[in-house]
Amino acid sequence: MSSNWFKDAVVYQIYPRSFQDSNNDGIGDLNGIKQRLPYLKKLGVDVLWLNPIYRSPDVDNGYDIADYEAIHPDFGTMDDFEQLLSATHENQMKLLMDLVVNHTSDQHRWFQESKKSQDNPYADYYIWRDPVDGHEPNNWGASFNGSAWTYVPERGQYYLHLFAPEQPDLNWENPEVRQQVYNIMRFWLDKGIDGFRMDVINKISKVPGLPNGPITEGEVYGDGSRFTDNGPRLNEFLQEMNREVLSHYDIMTVGEMPGATPEMARKYSNLDGSELNMIFQFEHVSLAGNPDSRLGKWNDRPVKLSQLKHSLSRWQEGLDGSGWNSLYWNNHDQPRTVSRFATDDPGYRVKAAKMLGTTLHFLQGTPYIYQGEELGMTNVHYTKLEQYEDIESLNAYDEYVKKEKIVKPQTMLKYLSHMSRDNARTPMQWDETQNAGFSEVEPWFALNPNYQEINAKKELLDQDSVFYYYQKLVELRHQCPAIRYGSYQLLDPKDEQVFAYLREYQGTTLLVINNFTAETIERDYDQGKGKLLLDNYPKGELSRLRPYESRVYIL
Repeated sequence: MSSNWFKDAVVYQIYPRSFQDSNNDGIGDLNGIKQRLPYLKKLGVDVLWLNPIYRSPDVDNGYDIADYEAIHPDFGTMDDFEQLLSATHENQMKLLMDLVVNHTSDQHRWFQESKKSQDNPYADYYIWRDPVDGHEPNNWGASFNGSAWTYVPERGQYYLHLFAPEQPDLNWENPEVRQQVYNIMRFWLDKGIDGFRMDVINKISKVPGLPNGPITEGEVYGDGSRFTDNGPRLNEFLQEMNREVLSHYDIMTVGEMPGATPEMARKYSNLDGSELNMIFQFEHVSLAGNPDSRLGKWNDRPVKLSQLKHSLSRWQEGLDGSGWNSLYWNNHDQPRTVSRFATDDPGYRVKAAKMLGTTLHFLQGTPYIYQGEELGMTNVHYTKLEQYEDIESLNAYDEYVKKEKIVKPQTMLKYLSHMSRDNARTPMQWDETQNAGFSEVEPWFALNPNYQEINAKKELLDQDSVFYYYQKLVELRHQCPAIRYGSYQLLDPKDEQVFAYLREYQGTTLLVINNFTAETIERDYDQGKGKLLLDNYPKGELSRLRPYESRVYIL
C-alpha cells in the first residue's frame, strides 16, 4: 500500500508540552495543538510529528512510556487525541506519532512483571544478565551517564538500560516482544494516524554476548555503541516489521539512527520500500564535538563550514537514487539552529535564520521544521544550573564537574548554554503578552526572555519575517520538482564562508548560494546567467553577498 507522498511533504515537529496550553495548567496539550492548526496550515506544512504523548512518569520527558495505548493526562484524553487527528485531516495535514520501542518505562506493566522472578511470562521481555564477579555484566556506560546496568535483588540479576535506569531496554530477540510492538503499531494505525518517527530504532539489535566496550583514557565506563547500534539483526527486524505492519498502510516512517552511515541508510531507506522511508542521521549535528573525547558533544565551538558541507554532501550524494534523506537542523534533542549554525545576534538573526532555511530546504529529502524554527527562535542562554530541567544536561554536569572534576563549573555552564536539549524545549513564543500566549499561568518550563521580540504574532504582521520566508520555502518545494528530486553537486568544498550547490532535474538547474558569515564578500558562480528565484535581501549587486545572504537562481 506504500506510496511516495512523503517525498513531497514538509514535516512540522511539535513538542506537545511546550507548544500550547489550552486548559491553563502550564503544560501544553492536545487541544492546544488543535487550537493552532490554522497557524500550521498557513505555514503550509503537510505533516505534524508529535513527540510522545503516551502515559509516562516523565523521567525523560515522555520517552519512558508506561502505557502505549493511553494518553498522558497532562496532554488530555484519547477523545482529545481523536478529535485532534480528525481536525488535522480536515485541514489536509497528516499526523505522525513518536514510537519508542527500544525501551519502555520501568513503570510499564511488562517490566513490573519481568523483574519479579526469572520464571514468569514476561521474564524474557527485557535484557537480563547475571552478575560477573559480583558486579555488572559488562563495562558499558549509559547515554545519560553512569552504568548501563541496574541490579534487581528479586531476580538476582542486572537489566540493561542504554539510557536512564528508569528506561529498561526491551529484548527484541524475543519474538513475543516483537509481536507486542507490532500490536501497538496497529492500535494507532487503525485509528488513522499517518506513520511513525521511531526513536533510536537502530539500537534494538545488540551484538550477542554483549562484550565490553573500549574505554577512553580517564573514563569510568566503556563505549558499547559498536555493539548496540546498527546491530546484526536490525535489517531483519525492520523487514519483519514492514511485512507484518508497515506495508499494510499508506504511511510515512522515519527511524532515528545515531551512528548510521550513508551505506547503512541505503538499506534502511531503500527505494523498494522493504524497511523504512528515511532515517534521521546525526553526522552534521555531531560536528565540533569537544577535543576531549570524554566530553562528547559538550562544547561551545562553532561548526566549521567545510565540515558541515562535507557531511551534508556525503548524505546527498550517498542516497541519491538509492534511498531518501531526512533534512533537519534542530529538534527536541538539539540546540536552536540559528544559535548553533549561524548567529542569534539581533542584528543578523533574521537574515541568518532565513539563510539556514534556504540551505536546508533546497536539498534533496524531506524537510523537518522544529516548532519555533520558522520564527527564528534562539537558544535561551541560561547561566545557572538550577535553570535547567533536562536529565541529560543535569547528569552531564554532575558527572563532569562534580564527580570526575574534568571541567570547571563555569565552563560546563557555557557548554550547556550552547548544546543543552533544554534550548529547544522552552515554550513556543506566540505573542508578547505575559507567558508569550502559551498559557495564562506560569509555564512548566521558563520562557526564553526574548519572546517579546521574537513571536508569531509579530511575525505574522511583518511580510519580511522569518515566518513568511519559511512559508515561501514550503510553497516553492511544493511547486518545483527540481527541489524535491534533483541531483546535487557541491561547489567549492573548501570555501569556509559560502555554501553553494547545484540541483538539476529534467532540464531545470538551480543554483543555491548561502553566505554563512557576517561579512560582505564577493563570489561569482555565473549567477548572471540565471533568473533570481529567491533572496533574503532586497535586490543587490550580482556578485556581492551581504551578511548571511541567501540566493537561489534558475539557470
